[in-house]
Amino acid sequence: MTFGRYGVGRIDGKSVMVPQAVPGDLLEVALTSERRDYAIARIERIVRAGASRREPPCQYLPRCGGCDWQQIDYPTQVALKAQLIAAEFRHVLGIELDAGGLVEAAPSEFAYRSRTRFKTAAGGGVGFHEAGSNSIVEIDRCMVAATPDRMPMALAAALGRRCIEIEVVSDRDGEVQVANLAKAPGSAEVSRAYQVMRGDGIIRGIVLRGGGGRLVVGDAKISFELEPECVIEIDADLFSQVNRAQNLRLVATVVAMAAVGDGTAVLDLFCGAGNFSLPLARRGARVTGVDADALAVAGVQHNAARMGFKEAQFIAMKAAETARFFERARYRPDLVIIDPPRSGALELMAAVARLRPRAVIYVSCDTTTLVRDLQSLCAYGYEIDRVRAFDFFPNTHHAEVAVHALLT
Repeated sequence: MTFGRYGVGRIDGKSVMVPQAVPGDLLEVALTSERRDYAIARIERIVRAGASRREPPCQYLPRCGGCDWQQIDYPTQVALKAQLIAAEFRHVLGIELDAGGLVEAAPSEFAYRSRTRFKTAAGGGVGFHEAGSNSIVEIDRCMVAATPDRMPMALAAALGRRCIEIEVVSDRDGEVQVANLAKAPGSAEVSRAYQVMRGDGIIRGIVLRGGGGRLVVGDAKISFELEPECVIEIDADLFSQVNRAQNLRLVATVVAMAAVGDGTAVLDLFCGAGNFSLPLARRGARVTGVDADALAVAGVQHNAARMGFKEAQFIAMKAAETARFFERARYRPDLVIIDPPRSGALELMAAVARLRPRAVIYVSCDTTTLVRDLQSLCAYGYEIDRVRAFDFFPNTHHAEVAVHALLT
């Protein structure tokens, strides 16, 4: 398998990328495009199924592009992710990781997504993009969503063509729906959203976003645990991890790697709503959190004040600008945490290294950009100490990886 939807086969020694393939399959395929070094093909017939192949439980596969590994049984998915992560670390960094036990399996491979983003179609339909296409596959049930049978069709129909996508965000007390619009929302959208909410006893609030505008109908707050006895409250349209059960394990791992005490200076870049900042502040660390999203910063400030963390401070600024600012100010954190978007943080590695923290913890949902950035960090004198991975996204090729690096 690849870090993607393709399995890799061979025809006369040439690599052939095949979606919906499974290791061990013997396939009859039709080539759909051919490059100098590889070809892409579709399955015409499964001559012999690999040992881990299963019939995808979801009725919308293989058309729907949401779950690219559902044709593989779940224990094998976890093992394959571990092998791919270990191969990347070996190939780019020359580090040998034991793939056995490297990736912690999710408690459930279905009904795990506390946040599910649906594309909208004409007439109130919702769904996901077709694999390799911009066409929308309309669905009326999503097996990986926290509430599989809760589709935001009523809101999609009410908002019509103005609506591009709707994210359903769940917590223990219900859900909030977040609609992304082509233009800034106005009174007409507010009225329609209110009617949808009033007709549904589970929707607590609806957030309307678009064209630089943001309006809230009802209550947009959600709450969830970062760790035992540490519950945060944030607006539903702020980023939070989709797999709450796995996030508890990730936070516990980062806290253990950080090993902070009273007064430990922590710089948390891309801090978001405080996923790591708040648990570390609970342990006496002097946390400085940075995020470009002013709403996220306002959210983490609210929670820090509510929890009484007077030593924690949070700044709305791009992480690259902040790192350079702290370097000029001769700020010297003991620990830097980096949890960037999928594109990574290569431009930050030199600036972080110049701050000379004793340790860096890098959390990533994209192993390719992770190892690229770690290669740069290691060139500045850091050494990889520990690597842990978590399957946040069962039935897809994605995984979350946490790396602890020490200054040598």
